[in-house]
Amino acid sequence: MPQSPQWKRLQHHSNKNQHRADKPALSPHPNMIIVFICIDWFHPAYKAGGPVQSIANLVAQYGQGQVSFYIFCSNKDLDGSVSSGVAFDEWVPYNDRTKVWYASGQSIGTMRREISKVNPAVLFVIGIYSWYYNLLPLLLCKVPVKIISVRGMLHAGALSQKSLKKKIYLAIWKLAGIHRRYFFHATDTVEKGFVQQTFGEQARVFVAGNIPRIFSFQAAVNKKAGTLRLVSIALISPMKNIALVLDALQHCKQQINYSIYGPVKDAAYWQQCQIKIKGLPSNIQVVYNGDLLPTQIENTLSPQEVFILPSKSENFGHAIAEALSAGKPAITSHHTPFNELEENKAGKNIAVENLHELIAAIDFFAAMDADEFADWNKEANKYANRRMNMELLKGHYDTMFFSNPVGTSGQAG
Repeated sequence: MPQSPQWKRLQHHSNKNQHRADKPALSPHPNMIIVFICIDWFHPAYKAGGPVQSIANLVAQYGQGQVSFYIFCSNKDLDGSVSSGVAFDEWVPYNDRTKVWYASGQSIGTMRREISKVNPAVLFVIGIYSWYYNLLPLLLCKVPVKIISVRGMLHAGALSQKSLKKKIYLAIWKLAGIHRRYFFHATDTVEKGFVQQTFGEQARVFVAGNIPRIFSFQAAVNKKAGTLRLVSIALISPMKNIALVLDALQHCKQQINYSIYGPVKDAAYWQQCQIKIKGLPSNIQVVYNGDLLPTQIENTLSPQEVFILPSKSENFGHAIAEALSAGKPAITSHHTPFNELEENKAGKNIAVENLHELIAAIDFFAAMDADEFADWNKEANKYANRRMNMELLKGHYDTMFFSNPVGTSGQAG
């Protein structure tokens, strides 16, 4: 694949050691490269949410002879539970072009050894704040090209959570010069701006959007005026703003059944939510259904009518994308990639600091009869299909992975 102008500019600014990788990356096929992914968690782990699903969707897009992926991750889920059904400390096939190493410990020697054996063209580091799966691979492992996927971690809303700890960690990155030595991956131009705001205009950023799962359209049936089946699928944490939904429901007068799915990431926050649930009026029914496996999401959405998640910040929002593709209008904030929802009859974007907007959005859908809601149901699906052009998205990853001729340029570790 020919070099893109963007990559040529990046090459020009790379340091003078860029041609000195210990050995050229192995390329079994002239149009194929090996990408080594470091991430804290991967399937069957799922409780870390978006980044896990993003990588699962990415590796599902490429056929044999295009990219060979090696994923190095922990053998545990976000809550510390040990993954079942997979072997540890060896390469396990995930699909016909992907293998996964579920590490039972944190040995940088093991990681370096396996990277040396695999001999990838690209090291793709998912995240910023993991010492073992983010920082150490960048500093200690030799790979021609290193790309850091920031995954929403530099958004203002994300930085506001545990802000002191994150500031210290980012200061370490700057002192190590990581932002000058390697490349970044942002999922949109807004996130590219956050990267350059944090690390300076000299930060070199590829833009490639998250690859979603597309669900089959689920036609709405039996929607009754004055009632609403509302659903959230998310990690239970302040970032997802479930408590704000509960505050809004306190003021809604119509019959609303609200189903919540997802692992509890912040126990104290969930305790606050439970107190709010107990104080809701009798016309509001809330059921917390616990964790939901990724394979269960499509069927779980089927009886629901509107998806709600007024997040303070979303790098993408896989659950929002999946719900829209199924035809579920979404109520969310302005801090996701899914904006102009009302103009497209696909949902409502609300200001998270304005509770009345959220109340009005819920009441708006609750008041609809079957005919009016069927229109929004269809338009939500159409909006999702327009927004999620899979060929275009894959082309952006092709640019990021393939534009650099294998073994001839990039960054030595």
